[in-house]
Amino acid sequence: MPRTLALLAHPNQVDPLLDWLSKHQGVLTHFQIMTPLDIAQGIEQGWDLNSIELVTLKDPVQGGDIELAAHILADNVAGVIFFTDPGAIATAFPSFTLVLRACQIQGTPIALNDISATLLLRGIAESRIAYLIFNPVAGQGNPNADLALIKEVLEPQIMVNVTMTKPELDPVDQAREIIDHILSKDEHDMGRSLIIASGGDGTVSAVAGATIGTGIPLGVIPRGTANAFSVGLGIPTNLRAACETILAGNTHVVDAARCNDTPMILLAGVGFEAGMVDGASRQLKNELGNLAYVLSGVRQLAAAETFTATLEIEGEVSTVTTNAITVANVAPPTSVLAQGLGEVIPDDGLLEVTIATSTTRLQGINALASLMAAAAWGNPTQRDDITCLRTNRLKLTTDPPQKLVVDGEIVEANPVLFECLPQALTVFAPLATV
Repeated sequence: MPRTLALLAHPNQVDPLLDWLSKHQGVLTHFQIMTPLDIAQGIEQGWDLNSIELVTLKDPVQGGDIELAAHILADNVAGVIFFTDPGAIATAFPSFTLVLRACQIQGTPIALNDISATLLLRGIAESRIAYLIFNPVAGQGNPNADLALIKEVLEPQIMVNVTMTKPELDPVDQAREIIDHILSKDEHDMGRSLIIASGGDGTVSAVAGATIGTGIPLGVIPRGTANAFSVGLGIPTNLRAACETILAGNTHVVDAARCNDTPMILLAGVGFEAGMVDGASRQLKNELGNLAYVLSGVRQLAAAETFTATLEIEGEVSTVTTNAITVANVAPPTSVLAQGLGEVIPDDGLLEVTIATSTTRLQGINALASLMAAAAWGNPTQRDDITCLRTNRLKLTTDPPQKLVVDGEIVEANPVLFECLPQALTVFAPLATV
């Protein structure tokens, strides 16, 4: 369901419509208003324009009612409020017959007076408003078909407002703009707004990072290669099932983290993990899916070199020689290098740290096998060349400086400060099974 509301009135009904609007301004600020110029001018004179988004239709004589009918038929309009003149319905502009016919064909609700308009607005306002940030280049499916299925499942229970990611725009900035909009409407919102991220882990991490600490619930519809965040929280990777998880309304409050000033919802890796992610190109992921990471990991196992790492935890400083350090907040079992403790707990207020100190390729292979077994059985690994711990704060310095991957993105930083942010994200997820 779109969030655009069309407002129309016959000439002698413009003032009654504006009077009715003034009584419902608080709720109407949640909608984009599509209306002819005369009504738009009346709104501009009486409303704070910072609180309303106006789209002006052409003059009815120039086809504004036809333009509106096209929007209705394209399913771009949530409802129509049309204050009509009963004595001139057949002849007055805008054309009542044209608009009514479009509403009948599309199944769009229409109200003709103040009482029915209030009921229509109340019904629409009871729906939750979802701001969907959709990455059209994620995954290997058809993005148009994916978006159509998402809207089919979520609507009409949730009004879906779609924002497409674009190469020239940072999805973090897009998410922050939406968050600012939601928070500015909070007094009228009554907690009905939510954000949905649909794409790969990069898109999900960007949107979730912007949502940290806001209390706005986050829905995830995974369409990427690994979908690590979804798998780590038990969110279905099937498109329809992920949408149904959001509709079910069950939320899980989980931790987030910061890596220096960068938000982190999944994990960070230094050494092996960073090299593996760096080696899995977009082309390779498109061709092989998750196998791209396996192939890159095999290559990295052969090329990995040791480095010196200085760790500061709770005031104590220690130095190790290692080829891989992983710091995890949320991670699925397939993120093998995060599994030294057997599981990554997403809501304990702590980060899981796994440090590999293997010195030969054979030891490295055996260490990976042990980590895979730890993930499979949920038990900590017992190898001497794997150190595991939980902490809420870790400062890490490497010599020589190493590549760092944070939620799948390669960054440069040395030293690095990791801090857990307890209970910072509210995410729609299935109820835990016993």
